[in-house]
Amino acid sequence: MAGTLAIDLGSTTTVVAYQGADGAPPQLLDVPPLSCADPAVIPSLIWMASGDEGTALIGRQVLDAGLIERGEAGLHRDFKRWIGSSGGADGRRLSPEQCGQLLLERIWQRLPQHLQPQRLVLTAPIDSYRGYRQWLLEASAGLAVPEVALVDEPTAAAIGAGLPAGSRVLVLDLGGGTTDLSLVALQGGEGRAAVMAQLLRFGGRDLTDSRQVLRTAMVLGKAGLALGGRDIDRWIAEALRPQSPPSAGLLNACERLKCALSSQDQALALWSPSDGGTTVELRLQRRELEELLERRGLLPLLDELLEQVLASARAAGVGSDAIDAVLPVGGSSRMPLVRQWLQQRLPGVPLRGERPVEAVALGALRLTPGVAVKDVLHRGVSLRCWDQRSGEHRWHPLFVPGQTWPSDQPLTLRLSCSRPQQDELELLLGEPSPEQRREVVYVDGLPVLRQRAAGSSRVEPWPEPPEAVPLQPPGEPGDDRLELRFRIDGEGILQLEGTDLLLQQPLTPRALGRVR
Repeated sequence: MAGTLAIDLGSTTTVVAYQGADGAPPQLLDVPPLSCADPAVIPSLIWMASGDEGTALIGRQVLDAGLIERGEAGLHRDFKRWIGSSGGADGRRLSPEQCGQLLLERIWQRLPQHLQPQRLVLTAPIDSYRGYRQWLLEASAGLAVPEVALVDEPTAAAIGAGLPAGSRVLVLDLGGGTTDLSLVALQGGEGRAAVMAQLLRFGGRDLTDSRQVLRTAMVLGKAGLALGGRDIDRWIAEALRPQSPPSAGLLNACERLKCALSSQDQALALWSPSDGGTTVELRLQRRELEELLERRGLLPLLDELLEQVLASARAAGVGSDAIDAVLPVGGSSRMPLVRQWLQQRLPGVPLRGERPVEAVALGALRLTPGVAVKDVLHRGVSLRCWDQRSGEHRWHPLFVPGQTWPSDQPLTLRLSCSRPQQDELELLLGEPSPEQRREVVYVDGLPVLRQRAAGSSRVEPWPEPPEAVPLQPPGEPGDDRLELRFRIDGEGILQLEGTDLLLQQPLTPRALGRVR
């Protein structure tokens, strides 16, 4: 099944989503044995015991092998933040870029066989977008995918949550190892170019040097700290089992408790000590978790981050009353205490956090269908209309030379009758002749370019005009009678739809002819 594959590479987990070209709903992909279930995410973990990448363990394989707590050079985590920037290797066997590429390649190898991605889109942080773009081109060079695209994470998250282009969004990303708070203004909106992913490769051709405009969300304020969901898991482990070392199994059990308390008041998780001891029941109530987080000072830390962000926004002339929505992303952002804090600090601002884990990947899918190579009109198309002001017929341009097709939006015209009791409206279409503002004349036998006076372009009527639109009852001059909507489809055919304004009835759609 052909379609688009979106990969949201995160510091803690990586989300893979797919949408078929047939318009089927997008879906999160389970990629065994790399991913965990409910929701299907891949832990952003790599373990390589030697220099051989073939022996590397990826994602859930690292957890199953009990290697998460080893501090040796073979464990690679939190590498996403260093891709496209200096640092992050820290004596490890793989650089951050190599880790990202290996994870990308393993995901590709483990995709269900019936899927045939025609486009790969990745998301990138705004602050390292350019470095990410170069890394993605190199990392995807060996993948058999004709199209590669990139989109910034706040834009993808906002679009995935259903927010319109042009919005100002406060994004709280509470990930596994970091907490980031940013206020961004999304590109696009009323009267502006629509936001879309940046196409880096098309048909196997590198588009790095193309004239695409680099469009990412504008950061109005940003702040962060190195504290995230894994630290909360450690706090829970210390509170429940203060005498036990924070092993991988214990931390995983505490993470399950934390996740369960996002939707229920109390939770139970089983933990089996690595020394073979008796299985232990770990119990925790939501009230106890919230008291623990308050004792640890989580809310004052969030207050400091928010004030930093709002101060930067005020310096840019944007107050908190201009924020259109708050968007929590990342698994730990589902905790009710975090949601309550956001609502208290920003009262009246809508909270859009229905799908915090998958919003970025789903938004990337929504941003990429608009990335396409369109054809260009060599000649325009004009319609002969009655001009009430001058009292004569004039040619009105519908589509002009250089305009792309197929049409994103139809062109709408309202037409009135030119004579009493008019029972039909003819559709006389024409092709404007190329405008030539200079002409060649000969002076003493030598060719000389001479400027021509500006004026209306000559229009050649189409040799076979379309059938007229019948008017029953007949129309009268001065009143809008028809609303016509013109568009050019994917085959280059000029299509017409419309409405009889007097009867408030739709016209029969018709194909008018081929453009060129």
